[in-house]
Amino acid sequence: MDWEHIEEMANVVVVGSQWGDEGKGKIVDWLSERADVVVRFQGGHNAGHTLVVDGTVYKLSLLPSGVARAGKLSVIGNGVVIDPHALAEEIERLRGQGVEITRESLRIADNACLILSVHRDLDGLRENAASAGTRIGTTRRGIGPAYEDKVGRRAIRVMDLANLKTLPGKIDRLLAHHNALRRGFGEPEVDAQALFAELESVAERVLPFVDTAWRLLEGLRREGKRILFEGAQGAMLDIDHGTYPFVTSSNTVAGQAAAGSGLGPGAVGYILGITKAYTTRVGEGPFPTELTDATGERLGERGREFGTVTGRKRRCGWFDAVMVRQAMVTSGVSGIALTKLDVLDGLETLKVCVGYELDGRQIDYLPASQGAQGRITPIYEELEGWSESTAGARSWAELPAQAVKYVRRIEELIGTPVALLSTSPERDDTILVHDPFQD
Repeated sequence: MDWEHIEEMANVVVVGSQWGDEGKGKIVDWLSERADVVVRFQGGHNAGHTLVVDGTVYKLSLLPSGVARAGKLSVIGNGVVIDPHALAEEIERLRGQGVEITRESLRIADNACLILSVHRDLDGLRENAASAGTRIGTTRRGIGPAYEDKVGRRAIRVMDLANLKTLPGKIDRLLAHHNALRRGFGEPEVDAQALFAELESVAERVLPFVDTAWRLLEGLRREGKRILFEGAQGAMLDIDHGTYPFVTSSNTVAGQAAAGSGLGPGAVGYILGITKAYTTRVGEGPFPTELTDATGERLGERGREFGTVTGRKRRCGWFDAVMVRQAMVTSGVSGIALTKLDVLDGLETLKVCVGYELDGRQIDYLPASQGAQGRITPIYEELEGWSESTAGARSWAELPAQAVKYVRRIEELIGTPVALLSTSPERDDTILVHDPFQD
């Protein structure tokens, strides 16, 4: 495709429109090359994506995608919860790959909250104690407990590392909560001095990057810099709008880009929803269109459906237009980037979920109730597949007619146009349908 003719861009927010793993890495990589600033606005190191820049593979979890490109500023916003040890390790790993990471290329919001060892412990204890069917399926990295402490107003924040004298009182408040929980699990209490030493040991590795991020970003926005807001996970893992309680612990919809960066809604421009041409999910929770047969296995094998961070096998199923249409609304998506179309090559018949049956009646939305989510059954529309390959296609003319019909039908069902169409993991194997940067 002709990337050179893309002109001035609006700020862009990238969100996943399913349960994550939609293939954001490639799309975000391309967008980050055009942006001046890349901001991560929610989540923690429980989500990741893979970038391939000039033939080198970079696996990122906390760091925004801009760090892999020279001359870009990456910002970890206040909406992110940060494991300082994981952050330091990721920085060193990328430096080992030749990536220069300095204060000129990375800033961290001073009001972001920290993930500590007590959070990782609690996450694991809860998952181990839960019975089959009630486990959330977390990555056990402490994300949920860290967000709990943030909302409970007992979190230790990045800025606290700059004033160690104030830490003992904050640690006592934090441990009053966590040690009570640990006693309930029959676990030994955490020593306050040990936690202080943990924080002291990592402070000097984090503090060089700390800044008042909202103020920095507002200045850059006024200068006309192009900002890419980068989300993690997907809209159906949103703490409010997802398949609760089998969700992540933050808001993953596009509105969080404003709150999680410190910029107001006016700074948010084009919203691009990354959408896989079929559906996958990692871990527990409802999945109406899941396939447990040979077709599901085929999708998983062809799509290489294993988590970037955890390596866990993803569950696979048919495209759920009802769920994605709902995500279009809750994130206010302007257009989608449809990924992994080539994985469907060779299937004689394709199915798309166009509605659900719930207790004998048809509905056109994913209900909020956990019980109802477990009882719904998909209503399918069948579409003719294609035998030709779509892999590597860079124009509509290179796509089989039935593949084009499939894409157009998805647009109709979700009520949102396709802006980009990805036909392989390779960066240039992309069809630019509508330029989001013009909006």
